[in-house]
Amino acid sequence: MTRSLDLDAIGAGLPVAAHGDEITTALDTGRAVIVAPPGTGKTTFVPPLVASRYSGRVIVTQPRRVAARAAARRLSTLTRTRPGDIASHTVRGESTTTRDTRVEFVTTGVLLRRLMRDPDLTGVDAVILDEVHERHLDADLVVAMVCEVAKLRDDLTVVAMSATVDSSGWASLLGGDELAPVVEVPSALHELEIEWAPASGSPVDSRGVTREFLRHVGNVTVEALDHHPDGSALVFVPGAREVDHVVADLRSRLEGVEVVGLSGSMSASEQDHALSDPGYVRRVIVSTAVAESSLTVPGVSLVVDSGLSREPRLDRGRGMTGLVTVRESRASATQRAGRAARLGPGVAVRCLRAQDWSGMAADPAPEVDHADLVASLLSLAVWGCPRGEGMALPTPLPQDRVAEAEEELRELGAVDSQGRVTERGRQLATVPVDPRLARALADGAPIVGSRRCAEIVAMLGLDDGQVDLVGQWRQLRTGRHPDAKTWRREADRLARLTDDLPATDITDDDAVATVVSLARPGWIARSRGEGSSSYLLAGGTGVDLPRDCPPGLLGQPWLAVARTSRITSGALIRAAVPLSESAALDAGAAMLATETTVTWDGGKARGRRVSRLGAIELSSTPVQPGRAEARRAVLETVRSRGLKVVGLSKDAEYLRCRLALAHRVLGDPWPDVSEEALLSRAEEWLDLDSLAAGRGSDATSGLRGLLGWQESARLDEVLPERITVPSGSRIRIDYPEPGSDAAPVLAVKLQECFGWTDGPTICDGRVRVVLHLLSPARRPLAVTDDLASFWANAYPMVRAENRGRYSKHPWPEDPLTAIPTKRTNRAVGNS
Repeated sequence: MTRSLDLDAIGAGLPVAAHGDEITTALDTGRAVIVAPPGTGKTTFVPPLVASRYSGRVIVTQPRRVAARAAARRLSTLTRTRPGDIASHTVRGESTTTRDTRVEFVTTGVLLRRLMRDPDLTGVDAVILDEVHERHLDADLVVAMVCEVAKLRDDLTVVAMSATVDSSGWASLLGGDELAPVVEVPSALHELEIEWAPASGSPVDSRGVTREFLRHVGNVTVEALDHHPDGSALVFVPGAREVDHVVADLRSRLEGVEVVGLSGSMSASEQDHALSDPGYVRRVIVSTAVAESSLTVPGVSLVVDSGLSREPRLDRGRGMTGLVTVRESRASATQRAGRAARLGPGVAVRCLRAQDWSGMAADPAPEVDHADLVASLLSLAVWGCPRGEGMALPTPLPQDRVAEAEEELRELGAVDSQGRVTERGRQLATVPVDPRLARALADGAPIVGSRRCAEIVAMLGLDDGQVDLVGQWRQLRTGRHPDAKTWRREADRLARLTDDLPATDITDDDAVATVVSLARPGWIARSRGEGSSSYLLAGGTGVDLPRDCPPGLLGQPWLAVARTSRITSGALIRAAVPLSESAALDAGAAMLATETTVTWDGGKARGRRVSRLGAIELSSTPVQPGRAEARRAVLETVRSRGLKVVGLSKDAEYLRCRLALAHRVLGDPWPDVSEEALLSRAEEWLDLDSLAAGRGSDATSGLRGLLGWQESARLDEVLPERITVPSGSRIRIDYPEPGSDAAPVLAVKLQECFGWTDGPTICDGRVRVVLHLLSPARRPLAVTDDLASFWANAYPMVRAENRGRYSKHPWPEDPLTAIPTKRTNRAVGNS
């Protein structure tokens, strides 16, 4: 039986309800963008408005579990129905959905996995994407996938909603060729007063948010409650640990005021209590960013904003996305402050300096800009669009990080070399955790037992800085760890996802090592030498143990690394456990490879058969390389290192200089012998077999082989090695280096050129050879390519300067009639 929806009762007092007709008109196109600030009621009113048009289900996405749960409960209250009758929620490990549900509130992660199971969204008539401005990576993928489904299903309505968003950009994204209609609902805020209360020191140090700053937040809250005695207060801090700290601080200092916490890590009952109407009791709710939007927090007229936000970033220390503390954006600060003025005039106190405002980012950065992409790429591969190619993603995936993440998926056996999903990858994608942890859960349970494996995987998902992983696990088990409750809930959930396999007799240390290595096979590490503190990861990175590492790690040949940190000189291992070689090979089986490598360094080509675990060399055996492999190694080396590795003989270099001049002056068909050109044709002129055998190569013959038969026959005519001068001497020409614009040079004694007026030319008369006229001691006297001018103008001065210095050699007044000679006066006279 389909229940009717009383939209008047649901929308009573909500500003967005006044725009119901405008929204309805927009929905007629099947696409709509709704921009409505917090407090206008979009999350409460728009979903039932959309549902009233259809008989099928309406799915509404929320960025957080607490928001999905609260929105469903709110709509059930307004329709006076039980959860699941009209409104329901589905979040990780929890659902109130029934066959009768009309509006289902889900997290984006839940819808992402549902799309992979059921790409047609069977039984769903509309999808409402709420709070799209937060730009979580899962949400971006869901948007692109839903848009693709809508292209195939004309009956599927898609709506994007946000408090602050680029409406034109989203209208284009949803509408495709035709812009989707946009409905803008004005703000419903009352008068809001902003106050500034900066702390004296930095709020964050290397360990996180400082205790001094949290104490400051508590002080500001106490003072603000005194100055503004009406209504409840909402205090924003970055994370769950800060919530617990400030709650404990305020409870010790406030009387007659109920202090409660609100975060995504709390139980459903704790969250429900924080969001319930306190009646006449004044309350302080200390919350993470979950209360920024999509939630109604009753009775609030005062907001204290720490100015900090916890956002996902690629945590290179753990090799996956983690949460880091950053300065909030102006958009987030505006939304937080607006919570104080929903019901009436309010006050927002920011723990910042007023002058800090202009330096804050306008909007939160899209998660895709800095997040780990491994899980997203697996989702896209399952969807059938490896790397998101061709999809309408709000922000394209950064290709440099795509390649790195895809390599990790190949190590897990989740995708093939083309990025397409494997059957193994489909199985991992069904587990709602990071694919690395999913792999560890699936493969580790049979080795260590389901429960123990689930506990270790849940531990690896925590943001914790402990070095001793086994010790951390024991702390969690006994409840002495601050995250024990959260960890236990996650371990229980993961245990239910595996077959009930009994614990094996493997020790706790080996159990942790096995699961860690299965989660991060690329971080399996082997020592670089006995007793060394330096290790090589299977992924190829060098890492070192810190000086203060636990004694049980130093000297271990193999380690399973769970966390690293970057330092100026490289990387340090921050959490690891000893690992057996057999466990390392089992965990990294997808990275095991045996290959024959052939190298050549100018000597003889050498082959080795190498077994590897990723970048870690396990064994190496000399082998005789095959002819093709040896030739390929020579060719690759020559092309990467240049002609210098070949060691061209002087004759080959001289021939190359001659040919370079011919190509420069005469062009084709004289060959280009520049280094780039010769490297591209190396297999044509180099004897690769001879080089591979270590015998060198007759490069002179090879270079001659580049000539056509006509050019080969005319080589000595066009590019002579030597020129006969008037004295009868045959003197070698110095040709310029390839790539030079210089002219060829003939260095000859001046006395050997008496009577010579024209000077030599080459290259079919196109190039004049420059004469370097030398003294009898072969020192340069003049440089010319015009002998007639030299004899007439420069020679008399040269004669006057040198006849006394070289008196034994002829210096005639008329050089044009003198006998050319390379001998002294006496030798000339005697002859």
